Amino acid sequence: MGFAVFAQQPTSVQVRSLLGRTIRSAGRAPKYLICDKGRQFWCSGFKDWCKRRKIKARFGAIGQHGSIAVIERFILTMKTLCTRVILVPVRREKMREELNRFASWYNGHRPHMTLKGATPDEIYRGHHPTCRYPRLEPRAHWPSGAPCAKPGVPIRGWPGQPLELKVEFHAGRKHLPIVSLRRAA
Repeated sequence: MGFAVFAQQPTSVQVRSLLGRTIRSAGRAPKYLICDKGRQFWCSGFKDWCKRRKIKARFGAIGQHGSIAVIERFILTMKTLCTRVILVPVRREKMREELNRFASWYNGHRPHMTLKGATPDEIYRGHHPTCRYPRLEPRAHWPSGAPCAKPGVPIRGWPGQPLELKVEFHAGRKHLPIVSLRRAA
């Protein structure tokens, strides 16, 4: 929904400014903000700011792996699939562009286990998740009632139909694949 690139550890004022812009852009405030206990969050300015907006600040446990698991997973994914595979730009604006491309791909094209295979954009916009539409089945003798990848959905067409795999790259970036299957002509 929003991100910023800072030259150094952001202050509480900078974080609140980013959150304020993100809330204005989204048109509403979140119910919760889950953070670590960094000094920009663990201070009266941040806590008061949250209270005025009726946002409940929830803090992860210090040194407790997994206490803020969803955001930790996002950061690991961003490092693994973005910042460790690109030549990191020196200029902050170029880095912001790279992160914006990654966030757009991450939210729009990458299925998420915590969202039961949907993408964040599908959930946010209230769209029917693509993973819940009838699926294509390349295995000719696969029984229709057999367990499959989650979520279990009916087969579209018939088992064993020839399929075509299409791989595109978001914003031309090879590290941001968009993979799709369709019936072969």
